[in-house]
Amino acid sequence: MNLDEREALLRQYAAGDITWTSLRGRGIDNYRDVLAGLGALGLRPPVAPMDGPNVEARQRGRAMIRQAIAETHGR
Repeated sequence: MNLDEREALLRQYAAGDITWTSLRGRGIDNYRDVLAGLGALGLRPPVAPMDGPNVEARQRGRAMIRQAIAETHGR
């Protein structure tokens, strides 16, 4: 896969048009590479909507991450 194809896939992923499974099926099999590629393009990973049966668990997980970041950065 050339660089243009890879960037196009990453842009589709960031827009929520394709899934992580689709990226893996097309040869991008390391999620760290996905995150690095998105960062290089100035994009963020897609975020699932906060609805459905796991909302409370997701909110707790996000709160734990925010707390850990705050503690790491002395806030």
